[in-house]
Amino acid sequence: LKVTSTGPQTIQRAEGDSVTLGCSYMPSFLDTGEIDIEWSVLSPDTTKKDQMLLSYTGGTEYHHGGPRVTEGFSFAAGDPSKGDASLSIAQLSRNHTSTYQCKVKKSPGVDTRKVSLVVKVKPSVPRCWLEGGELVGGAVSLHCESSEGSTPLTYKWRRESKDPMPAAATQDGSTGELRISNHTQSFAGIYLCEVNNAVGAERCRISLRANKHPNRSAVIGGNVVGSLLLVFILLVFAGVLYWKLEDRRHHDREFSNEI
Repeated sequence: LKVTSTGPQTIQRAEGDSVTLGCSYMPSFLDTGEIDIEWSVLSPDTTKKDQMLLSYTGGTEYHHGGPRVTEGFSFAAGDPSKGDASLSIAQLSRNHTSTYQCKVKKSPGVDTRKVSLVVKVKPSVPRCWLEGGELVGGAVSLHCESSEGSTPLTYKWRRESKDPMPAAATQDGSTGELRISNHTQSFAGIYLCEVNNAVGAERCRISLRANKHPNRSAVIGGNVVGSLLLVFILLVFAGVLYWKLEDRRHHDREFSNEI
């Protein structure tokens, strides 16, 4: 008897997904006994016993360790005695990260296959934000961060328009920062940040503007006009006040003469 399944010895999957651990086999014409199949979780501690999960013997499927241990485990094939003893696991969680062993016996033949399963968390939808002004000629930083996800997380910025990234831009794939040291009008547009790990990817987008510096002559002119307007208002106010005072004095003099 020989287990014929090939493929990677380590499989990475996302939490919540399902997976099938392959264990196809081919008996020899010399093997005459009944098919006996066992799936176990190997203990990392060699002094402890392995945990049997699922078995098939005498035409019957058995679950071991109680429902809390074997929930979601089943043979992928309806009849594992037909040459396919692969194991299916539904609704993966990080607790399923282990090394699994398939053991197939048909006396006198016996063979095994080990597969390591690593369950990881996909990146959460990242948050995009901007630091620094958006003034032409200045420095600006775009940031991107996922709050969840198994490490390592890798961040990459690109332009939605598919234009090349600014030559004055540098990005850090581990922190999610894109820094533009000399902002210009041509750098304005929509930027996308994608975060990846071994089991998934997510993205966010942000709009970058390029604001021109205020016109200094216009600012100075505005200040001058504002100052002149203020002086004019003060003069008008002083004139009105003076006129009222003079009118009151004139009225007082006329009143005195009448007396």
